[in-house]
Amino acid sequence: MKNRNFILLFVLISAVSAQAQNLLTPEMLWKLGRVNGKGISKDGKSVIFSVGIPDLAENKINTKTYSIPIGGGNAVLVTNADALLPNDKISPDGKYKISSVEVKVKDVAGSDFYPDLKKSNVLIYDQLDYRHWDTWEDGKYGHVMVQPIIDGRPGVAKDIMAAEPYDCPLKPDGGPEDYVWSSDSKKVVYVTKKEYGTEYALSTNTDLYAYDIASGTTANLTEDNKGYDKQPTFNKQGQMAWLQMKTAGYEADKQDIVVTNGTIKINLTAQRDDIHVEGYKWSNDGHSLFFNAPINGTLQLFNVTYPGLTKMQPQITQITTGDFDINGIVGQSSHTLIVSRGDMNHASELYAIDLNNNSMKQLTHVNDAAYAGLAMCKTERRMVKTVDDKDMLVWVIYPPNFDSSKKYPALLYCQGGPQSALTQTYSFRWNFQLMASNGYIIVAPNRRGMPGHGTEWNEEISKDNGGLAMQDYLSAIDAVSKEPYVDKNRLGCVGASYGGYSVYMLAGMHNKRFKTFIAHDGIFDFRSMYGSTEEMWFPNWEYGGPYWDKSNAAAQKSYKDFSPSNFVSKWDTPILIFHGGKDYRVPLEQGMQAFQAAQLLGIKSKFIVMEDENHWVLKPQNALVWQHEFYKWLKETL
Repeated sequence: MKNRNFILLFVLISAVSAQAQNLLTPEMLWKLGRVNGKGISKDGKSVIFSVGIPDLAENKINTKTYSIPIGGGNAVLVTNADALLPNDKISPDGKYKISSVEVKVKDVAGSDFYPDLKKSNVLIYDQLDYRHWDTWEDGKYGHVMVQPIIDGRPGVAKDIMAAEPYDCPLKPDGGPEDYVWSSDSKKVVYVTKKEYGTEYALSTNTDLYAYDIASGTTANLTEDNKGYDKQPTFNKQGQMAWLQMKTAGYEADKQDIVVTNGTIKINLTAQRDDIHVEGYKWSNDGHSLFFNAPINGTLQLFNVTYPGLTKMQPQITQITTGDFDINGIVGQSSHTLIVSRGDMNHASELYAIDLNNNSMKQLTHVNDAAYAGLAMCKTERRMVKTVDDKDMLVWVIYPPNFDSSKKYPALLYCQGGPQSALTQTYSFRWNFQLMASNGYIIVAPNRRGMPGHGTEWNEEISKDNGGLAMQDYLSAIDAVSKEPYVDKNRLGCVGASYGGYSVYMLAGMHNKRFKTFIAHDGIFDFRSMYGSTEEMWFPNWEYGGPYWDKSNAAAQKSYKDFSPSNFVSKWDTPILIFHGGKDYRVPLEQGMQAFQAAQLLGIKSKFIVMEDENHWVLKPQNALVWQHEFYKWLKETL
């Protein structure tokens, strides 16, 4: 019988849809269910998934968990999801359990050094990495604990990382996938970066460490690689796969799948220059791996064979095609693979792929009722020539009920990263469907610096942040603006992170193209960014190094030619600036400097500080304020 809570969810969203009058609104966007696949049940018959629904009154997202048959059918609310799913933190032989616990390792607080001054509110540092993402370093580190299970009860836990000042999971993005059991239960393999303080801030060298249960010893399994190593998993045959980047200090290097049988390592995806692996899972038989990767403006599903000890080469096969994103792989049951899929008009739902013929069927229908009452937006691929005569993919998103005989304002969307793919994504902030539903044509170029178009295209942006990529943006908007239905007198430019930087940069070089700008968490000044950001490998790689190194021609060019602060005298266009108060990646001072410059130049400008947000906007009420201010500004200035 269909679960009552699930029916209520559909009814609620249907009611909202009816009120939306066929156009997506911010309120509607923030009532959509956020579907997340948790895994395949132990018996292989069901998919367990969660649905997050924003609660505006409580300013949080409430999550419930459901089960649905692999073949489709009615979703049922479950309260015992952990009991239904395999527990990969229990060793395969059932004798041990692993977990991660925060352990106090370093003295940082004033009261640590002066115990009699308990009310002091002081932090004392003698090295970098004193804050990261949105948190000040407090001397605590996530450590992997191993507990024996005796007669069904956990015994005394052992910290296998001892007193080391290193984290597992890695912060801020790591999770349970950072520590796993070997298939024979003899070892725990975990991910960490064994650098501390200033060295930690300079390095991307994460490694895989194997802790031997019997001997209590630890070995570095990836010591030869100086870039990222992460997400280890084992197949049933005992072979280990993981994701790897080769280049030290380069966080956006080509990411490949590597497999070892304990002695021989094979890079399975090195053969494809255009593949940058996002995520992966072993097939049930252990002979191949499924993975998703950006390709030509979308995220698609692939399979790669593992040849083992044979001399055969790994074979890569693309399983899905279409203008949509396969943004996650949930798991496999027999010949069915469960994935998460979305596009620019639809938030993610779970789909079942029949591996016999690669056909795809929608499995969950959390938001179907909501979308049934909405006019969809046409998305179109367009190829645009760049200034150096290369072909660039540009996504163009049209308003619902588009009429080519009319004229529409257009927004140039600048993607963040800088090296992140612009695909058929569905964002709950930078939502193309919502922008287009407000009457704007969206121009979203796959400018250089994006994976999915070959390594050369991806790497061309490094040490050239404000160079050819800016010309790519202008080439895109100029090409689309030639269409008779685009109002060339009503062009705007918007973006966040590197996209926010792009807005600041274009504001000084757009030659009257744009009538308004909106920047979120953008870099305004390279010098102060170098002096206040927390992950130093990024400016060292992207800018070429520190601003004080006069012998470094690449760095000196970056600070001179690509810092938006150097071109503020050319600013002449209204600008709205958003910035998170807890954004330590691109600190608040970047937005403050940009706003102060605009105000002192007499330019119409507004500064919106979200004190409790980091580089994202996570709280529902903050997000709605963001949306309302975004569209209010466009109505005022465009």
